[in-house]
Amino acid sequence: MTRLFNEPSAFADEIIEGFVASHGRWVKRVSGGVVRNTKSSPDTVALVIGGGSGHYPAFAGLVGQGLAHGAAMGNLFASPSAQQVYNVAKAANNGGGVLLGYGNYAGDVLHFNQAQDRLRAEGIDCHSIAVTDDVSSAPLAERTKRRGIAGDLTVFKVAAAAAEAGYSMDATMEIAERANDRTRSFGVAFTGCTLPGADHPLFSVPEGRMAVGMGIHGEPGIDETDIPTADELAELLVAKLLTEVPEGLDARGARVVPILNGLGSVKYEELFVVYRRVAQLLAEAGLEAVDPQVGELVTSFDMAGTSLTLFWLDDELEALWDAPADAPAFRRGAVTAEALEAGDGELAEAEAVIPDATEESRAGAARVLAALGAAKAVVDANADELGRIDAIAGDGDHGIGMERGVRAAVEAATDAVARGAGAATTLHFAADAWADKAGGTSGALWGMALRAVGDAVGDSKAPDAGAVAAGVAGAAAAIMDFGKAKPGDKTLVDVLVPFRDALASGVGAGKSLTDAWAAAAVTAEQAAEDTAQLLPLMGRARPHAEKSLGTPDAGAVSMALIIRAIHNTLIERTTIKEKA
Repeated sequence: MTRLFNEPSAFADEIIEGFVASHGRWVKRVSGGVVRNTKSSPDTVALVIGGGSGHYPAFAGLVGQGLAHGAAMGNLFASPSAQQVYNVAKAANNGGGVLLGYGNYAGDVLHFNQAQDRLRAEGIDCHSIAVTDDVSSAPLAERTKRRGIAGDLTVFKVAAAAAEAGYSMDATMEIAERANDRTRSFGVAFTGCTLPGADHPLFSVPEGRMAVGMGIHGEPGIDETDIPTADELAELLVAKLLTEVPEGLDARGARVVPILNGLGSVKYEELFVVYRRVAQLLAEAGLEAVDPQVGELVTSFDMAGTSLTLFWLDDELEALWDAPADAPAFRRGAVTAEALEAGDGELAEAEAVIPDATEESRAGAARVLAALGAAKAVVDANADELGRIDAIAGDGDHGIGMERGVRAAVEAATDAVARGAGAATTLHFAADAWADKAGGTSGALWGMALRAVGDAVGDSKAPDAGAVAAGVAGAAAAIMDFGKAKPGDKTLVDVLVPFRDALASGVGAGKSLTDAWAAAAVTAEQAAEDTAQLLPLMGRARPHAEKSLGTPDAGAVSMALIIRAIHNTLIERTTIKEKA
């Protein structure tokens, strides 16, 4: 388990602080992560990678000359927010555009795409590559749904070398996509991983058993077997990957980069014993192993496990893989790098302006703050249970993420109200803070929800029942449009849509906001319970759908809890107009 920490909620920030202090030759800190502390060639593509913390040396350890130009670093096992990605990309941009690279997880896709849209709106050429190397997470026919695990390294290294060589954005994208298409990974675990401050792992494996096909965020495996010998494990890993030779290639005579990756607590000596047999099996299959990598490259805290990656080369890919690089966790060849001068790449941050608001709207902002406070209280009280539910088939961090998000939202809303903000501005500040600090899918979606309600209520009058109902409808539309979830997918949408409909019906029938919300809250609670009978079709729980049958969706449960908590603040019937 993770033993050395101070305050668990500060762990991710302290990781960055300590990493920069110990690796200042390569990196410097910017808001949202780190960027190179060395000069890059002007007018070349900048590669910005990222994901949740807890996977070192991914992602910050891969920032340096010949590798990534920056890394956006989210909270533990949570994607960085769109604001974090944007900040790092702006600081890393060399004038030739920005290529964003990340593992294919719902939260990363949401946040990196939001950042991409924002950069494009400012005239910066920006594209993305989502790594999809994990063969256990979806069948070959659905490769776009696969997760990114240790194959991140091959895609990032090749893309970075292409950018360093002066490739155009289109050419850099093409080579990154080719590397992704030729990378396959498969992993196993003997124990789960335990986040700082937690008293149990995110998932457990029975003594003497091995989880097969697990992810790198505490997701349980898709199967279990008895723990094999080192040779038997090598045979399992190689046999699985050789069932997926990239299209158009013949295994015999092909050149591959094998990467045997330790997930956190398997010793290097054990990995060498396994790789001994991997090398024999590859040779027997007629494959030539090029530049094997054995060690910790993409980890999962203290998880005991390993994964094997095969990167199928062509001449261009091999040249880019072999190109010099100098990053804290990956070095090869000779690299000449010139240190940045003080102030280079710094972004000034200005305090957000508070727009004018009416007295009625400022009174409404106080009620918004009360509602957010109630949401914080109920999330804090239920965080462990939300994590337990999430761990049935997901990664178990939903409670932690919700805590981070709602606490940040309350802090931002408190500041906004103190500075005289109206209801809309308070909600917008809270939305941005929630998305920024929580990261992950839930952070993005709750940020959208609060922003949509803020857009509907405005800063010019007291929020009324009609405006609130319109805001909830806007939140549902924004979440479904962006996240692509629909009712029946076993997500928070399964609560939000019936709640939206019940609230609109009550308000339309002339009920007060308090009474309409009360009835809709009952609907939301029932809808959350009903998700127990659904199979997840979205997110990290999808590969383990059958495991979640009988357990409600954590995101649906947390939404229903918050809806009920907000109703308790409405009962006071102050500052919000009850009739539209």
